[in-house]
Amino acid sequence: MTPELLRETEQYLHQQIPLTQAMGVRLEMEGARLVVTAPLEPNHNHLGTAFGGSLSAIATLAGYVQLWLMLEDRTAHVVVRESHIHYRVPVRHGIRAICHPPDATLLAGFRHHFEQKGKARLQLTVAVEDNGQTCVEFTGEFVAIRG
Repeated sequence: MTPELLRETEQYLHQQIPLTQAMGVRLEMEGARLVVTAPLEPNHNHLGTAFGGSLSAIATLAGYVQLWLMLEDRTAHVVVRESHIHYRVPVRHGIRAICHPPDATLLAGFRHHFEQKGKARLQLTVAVEDNGQTCVEFTGEFVAIRG
């Protein structure tokens, strides 16, 4: 994935989901893993740690963007169908959500179903890390619908 594609996707997010701009969301690649970051300043709570709602939004966004980019179909609509989040420890610095790419076999099945039916589901996991420690664990079932 090129840096240009990441910047274009950021701009798309900022235009279509204005909250992402207010949160200071940025996209990065770390090997094959998508990383969604945001500074703590606009996303903190009264204790000076990351606000749970911001953590949930950014974790959801990491799965959303990962799937949208993997589809390589910019007209597809991606929505989260169901999600679970576990807050293990507070995030005290900038928010860093890492979406783990799905198994190649699962991804192939997802793409095949999407091509055949115009709709497919895929479960993705996201970890929010702070100083190398997993602070938040997110699992979401995402649905892609042909646009």
